[in-house]
Amino acid sequence: MNAQATVTAKPRSLQSALRFVLPVIVFAAGILAWELLVRIKGIPPYVLPAPSVIVLTLIKDWAVLSQSLAATLLTTLEGFAAASIGGIALALLFNQSKWVEYSLFPYAIVLQVTPVIAIAPLLLIYLEQQTAVVACAFIVAFFPVLSNTTLGLNSVDRNLAGLFQLYGASKPQTLRFLKLPAALPYILGGLRIAGGLSLIGAVVAEIAAGTAGAGSGLAYRIAESGYRLNIPRMFAALLLLSLAGIVIYGVLAVVSHLVLRRWHESALGKEN
Repeated sequence: MNAQATVTAKPRSLQSALRFVLPVIVFAAGILAWELLVRIKGIPPYVLPAPSVIVLTLIKDWAVLSQSLAATLLTTLEGFAAASIGGIALALLFNQSKWVEYSLFPYAIVLQVTPVIAIAPLLLIYLEQQTAVVACAFIVAFFPVLSNTTLGLNSVDRNLAGLFQLYGASKPQTLRFLKLPAALPYILGGLRIAGGLSLIGAVVAEIAAGTAGAGSGLAYRIAESGYRLNIPRMFAALLLLSLAGIVIYGVLAVVSHLVLRRWHESALGKEN
């Protein structure tokens, strides 16, 4: 029995190792091919900078880019926090009153399907710049939290809901002890989506603010570098944005795994 378990564990451990090693190999091969292409073809940096040039630019311009990164991350965090609190709170209200859901949910859909790039210039007219940028991040990230939380709260097992009703549980008790635990995986899934979308909303708003002559985030630096044909700095800022998005998703995925790992099937499978 122990020998069989050992044999079974080896392929699983090999699969886990390959899952992390293969993307690194593909990434390294892509970077190497990019570097060789630029050097062999003699492509100038203002057309396509080599990865080595991008890294050197990132180091050289770190003082400026780090400040812009901090501004973008702060905006993303504020928009994500507002979307998380607002989306979960409104979903709880929807679950307690179908009249409220029927009245307000269509407007949430309208807010979701309206392109944020069209809303951003209007927000910059009526709001202060930082408030408008945070509002854009909120608008983009709000609907996934709201829809996922609403779906989770409405997906409770009918037999368990009937059991709670049979024992005379009140609405707050049913919400606390049944619906919220059942909806937690949906909520965490919505938060993982909202984390990346809040960064996208912040970037779009920063680009709009940059075209208006104001801005300090990474997206503004990308637009500014494009106007000045400083392509290596554009790529360096884009690299920081990509890394920021990966880190945000990774942190939220780890939090979700830690919360669900002891009881939910989606996390239990990763432990085996």
